[in-house]
Amino acid sequence: MKTQLLRLVTLALLCVPFLEAQPVDDTKLRQVIIFGRHSVRSPTAPNSYLNGYSVRPFPVFSVAPGILTDNGAKLETILGNYYRLWLTKEGLLTGNDSADGPFVYFRAHVLQRTRATAQAFAAGMLPGAAVNVNFEQQGSDPLFDPVGAGVARFDQRKAMAAVNGRLGGNSQSLTSAYASELALTRSVLFGYPASQTPVPATPAGMVDVTTLPMDVTAGTPALPVNIGGLITVVNAIDPFVMEYADGLPASDVGWGQLTVGGVGETSRFITLAWDLLFRTPYLAGVQSSNLASHVVRSMLQAATGNAMTGALGNPSSKVVMLVASDVNVTGLAGLFHLDWMLPGYQANFCTPGGALVFQLRQSQSTGEYIVRASYIAQTLDQLRNRTALTLNTPPASAPVFIPGCSGHNATFDCPLAKFMAVAKQVIEPEHADLVN
Repeated sequence: MKTQLLRLVTLALLCVPFLEAQPVDDTKLRQVIIFGRHSVRSPTAPNSYLNGYSVRPFPVFSVAPGILTDNGAKLETILGNYYRLWLTKEGLLTGNDSADGPFVYFRAHVLQRTRATAQAFAAGMLPGAAVNVNFEQQGSDPLFDPVGAGVARFDQRKAMAAVNGRLGGNSQSLTSAYASELALTRSVLFGYPASQTPVPATPAGMVDVTTLPMDVTAGTPALPVNIGGLITVVNAIDPFVMEYADGLPASDVGWGQLTVGGVGETSRFITLAWDLLFRTPYLAGVQSSNLASHVVRSMLQAATGNAMTGALGNPSSKVVMLVASDVNVTGLAGLFHLDWMLPGYQANFCTPGGALVFQLRQSQSTGEYIVRASYIAQTLDQLRNRTALTLNTPPASAPVFIPGCSGHNATFDCPLAKFMAVAKQVIEPEHADLVN
């Protein structure tokens, strides 16, 4: 009996430091910056292109290639309504749409799917208000395409070397490193069980995307480095995620050969390609410094109440919503070395409608401002089933650690002043139009 009591006392004493290290959250939300990917769209490549890689024709979506689907819009409105519930509970929104409308700022990339996503999100978050979605009327948006807008400039040779360096100078090693994923992809495209041995020969007239050389070569302004066969594989498997998320019949999701787990496994090629092309430090610095500069200035503007050149919205903007593509979110995450993982997805996968969320919060006892980052997204099954989201049935969410800044509490809080110092280290002024 004494031994058991001693153990309980010892355990209680060991727990004291842990309990003391979890202070009561006395912070109040002052601003939220939501940087998300568009919701569910049709495949960006036309079926006339994709069908050359498969023995069966790809399913036909109800909209043209690269366009937000009707379900995608509905899903984003569902997500917007969740943010409405959350932000009202936090006291950032009042629940009176006409009163809240002037305190939001929306900006989207020029693509139809990004603009439509922002509009659908606004319809869910502020259904009673007319929200203006800002976007570039002509040319490239320097926020999301700084190279195309002439704000940032690539050194092509350096970009290729940076990617090659991460691959040990041998890009073909990807073939062996991702052998099981390539085997699964081939079996789905050519219609045989993944366990079949020996594997059948490539059907006549078909291109086997899994055997194309993954050479690192010069790219285009939109994709500065090309990784040959890897990009082709991404094009071939990209439809699988959208087929599942858009609610197509199970027989149309990889022609009935892919479960949700299989969809996740093939999507490793997407995270691999965007990791190499947008998280590689040199490429992240060029492509994401301008966006980071504007995000940081927006936080500082909200904290000080003083208008700042280059900030988004105005000093009273409580919600800043930015909608672009997965490559843009990947790039900003790479710049700050941010990582996340949600159930059912690969690490750092940018989900349809998912977003990096930066909360600017203020301590009620000290007045100090802190930054709290997270990644929030509907799960694949929430997307597929158009699950209603509430505070009791929320989307998936993961706290995001900010290297060089975050503390050790459960939400990885980062003092704003420290976040500004980290941002100054990672943002490359020559690739941003407003830094100093």
